[in-house]
Amino acid sequence: MGLTAEQLKTGLDALAATEAAFAQRLGEIGYPAPRIRDRGYETLLRTIIGQQVSVHAANAIWNRLDAALGSIADPAALAAAPDETLRAAGLSRQKSGYARSLAERVSSGLLDLHSLPDDDEEAIAQLTAIKGIGRWSAEIYLLFAEGRGDIWPAGDLAVQVETGRLLGLAERPGERQTRALAEAWRPHRGAAAIFTWHSYGQAAKKAEEKVPV
Repeated sequence: MGLTAEQLKTGLDALAATEAAFAQRLGEIGYPAPRIRDRGYETLLRTIIGQQVSVHAANAIWNRLDAALGSIADPAALAAAPDETLRAAGLSRQKSGYARSLAERVSSGLLDLHSLPDDDEEAIAQLTAIKGIGRWSAEIYLLFAEGRGDIWPAGDLAVQVETGRLLGLAERPGERQTRALAEAWRPHRGAAAIFTWHSYGQAAKKAEEKVPV
C-alpha cells in the first residue's frame, strides 16, 4: 500500500522544518490525502490498459477481458490467451503485447511483485523490463502500491511545475533539474511528490474559480 496519512504528515513536517517554501504552502493548502493502490499484477495491468484512454474506456476493456479470461487476476490465463481474445476485449496490438509481457513475466516467476528488490533503482529496473512500463509508471507503482518513501517521479509534468513554483523559479525545471533540486529532500521525496500533485490541483482549482462565467 502507499504512504499513509501519518507517513505523509511526518514526511511533510520534516520538509517544512528545513524548507520554508514547504512550510508556507502547507499552511495554505494543508496535507494531501493518501494515494494508495494495491500491490501486485492487477495494478500494473490496469496501468497498461489505462494508457492513453479514458477511465470509462479502460474500465470497459477491463470488464470484457475479465469475462473473456474467466479470471483477470490470473496472469497465466492472459499469457495463454490468443491475440484474438485480447483484441476482442479492446486491447490494441501494442497493448496486447504489453499485457502479455507483464503476464508472462509474472506467471513464469521471472518477476515477483511481492518481493521486489529493496533498492529503488533495482526495483525500477525490474519493472521497466516489462514492455509498456516506463520509468514514470514504475515510480508511480512503487510510490502508490508499495509506499516507498523516497520515490521522486521527476519526469511528471505536475511535479516539475510545482517544484518550480514552490522554489520560486522563473521557468518550469526539466526532469534532470527537478531531480537535482529534490536531492535535499531525501528521504522524504515521496511525500514531496504527493504534495506537489496536491498543490498543483489546488492551484488549478483556484484558477478555475477566477475564470468569469
